[in-house]
Amino acid sequence: MTLASKNVTWFDGYLTRDEREALHGHKGAVVWFTGLSASGKSTIAHYLERMLYERKCTTYSFDGDNVRHGLCRDLGFSPEDRKENIRRIGEMVRLFVDGGIIAITAFISPYRADREVVRKLVGDDRFFEIYVECPVEVCAKRDPKGLYQRAMAGVIKEFTGVSAPYEAPENPSLVIHSAAVTPVEAAEEVMEILNRAGIISR
Repeated sequence: MTLASKNVTWFDGYLTRDEREALHGHKGAVVWFTGLSASGKSTIAHYLERMLYERKCTTYSFDGDNVRHGLCRDLGFSPEDRKENIRRIGEMVRLFVDGGIIAITAFISPYRADREVVRKLVGDDRFFEIYVECPVEVCAKRDPKGLYQRAMAGVIKEFTGVSAPYEAPENPSLVIHSAAVTPVEAAEEVMEILNRAGIISR
């Protein structure tokens, strides 16, 4: 996307990413949970954040609904708005990674191309795509907001998994079958991936 103004210049500060990471004691990264609504993304993300906190890691967890209360409050759920939603979030988490922070996100993010944009922004070695796989019928039974029922009744339009598509990752860092494991077990699996990648130390 081109800049709206040609009078904007990127300014590099006086600290490097390496210096910020040295302060935190770990590398900056994005743990990107993707999956259907009510698949368990947010729950696992928050358990992961707690585990990282207990390891003295600097983190922040971004939830889809929370972001739409502020940064993306002007966006709906059309394909174009979904694309812009993820673009904004991608730019935001890129800054967190540059700050040496582990950004944990829980967004449906239904389109592969949009997720790949974020991967390219932060770098393949700093982007961990976690697919929280869960059958639609299980998600619908879990659904605490009653969204699936309203979507199936036609009240909610363009609802992912019912009336809008979801494109599962083709090569994720991890697939979590959330109907078969607990959120704690799932978070522990993600911790192991971050350990192996050298984002956090044992």
